[in-house]
Amino acid sequence: MRIGFLFLVCISILFASCSPYQEVYRGDNAPAKYAFADSLYTIGKYKKALKLMEQIVPLYRGKPQAEKLMFNYANTFYQMGDHYLAGYQFERFETTYPKSDSVEIAAYRSAKSYYELSPRYSLDQEDTNKALEKLQAYINKYPNTEYRTEANVLVAELRGKLELKDIKVAQQYLHISDYKPAIEAFDNFIADHPGSKFRKDAFFGRFKAEYELAINSVPRLVRERLVTAKEYYNSFKKYYNETELMEEANEILIDIDKRLIKEEPTS
Repeated sequence: MRIGFLFLVCISILFASCSPYQEVYRGDNAPAKYAFADSLYTIGKYKKALKLMEQIVPLYRGKPQAEKLMFNYANTFYQMGDHYLAGYQFERFETTYPKSDSVEIAAYRSAKSYYELSPRYSLDQEDTNKALEKLQAYINKYPNTEYRTEANVLVAELRGKLELKDIKVAQQYLHISDYKPAIEAFDNFIADHPGSKFRKDAFFGRFKAEYELAINSVPRLVRERLVTAKEYYNSFKKYYNETELMEEANEILIDIDKRLIKEEPTS
């Protein structure tokens, strides 16, 4: 039984080694490799197609067939989920073939590849920022593209991720009682994200951080910081008077007013 099994394995290896794909792959016939890679790519056999493409990409550089080959090469990485190489190769395609009929889809898939590389909000957001830059550049360059709606959705999602990271950082400073960095982080958030759904949290957080800073300050700084906290309360109330945070804000304001009365200079 064992001998029969080994025989079948050997026969399978022999036939595999003699397959048309293996013959082309091991051979030196570049046009045959090009044609075989193209046929495999067309039917979605990307892994096998890629092995052949990797052999012939350098050979076809500068030739008429290179444009199609280079697009397929980049798109093969995209279809296989290798977004880092897909983004890079599509960028190269854009640069090399700016007048190609495929340059718009290459630009979009390059940007979308960086979108796919964007990590969860708590990690470094370099790839998120690059994806935003690429997507916005794409929308600006191709305002009437069929992918505009989808691209705008991706942009909104990435911006939301950056906003979430920034508000969490500011709130963490507040949570650990590091009030000055908290106030600065909330200030930066308000300036950097004018349309964010977390904007009310930033206004409230800045107010609360200034209040906590005031009541934990040395005596000579308490009054000045309480006055600043009250100004931040007024800014919060101006925009978010109807929010669920208003009740807590009003409780803090009552305490501020009591403390300010005690802090009034005696004549």
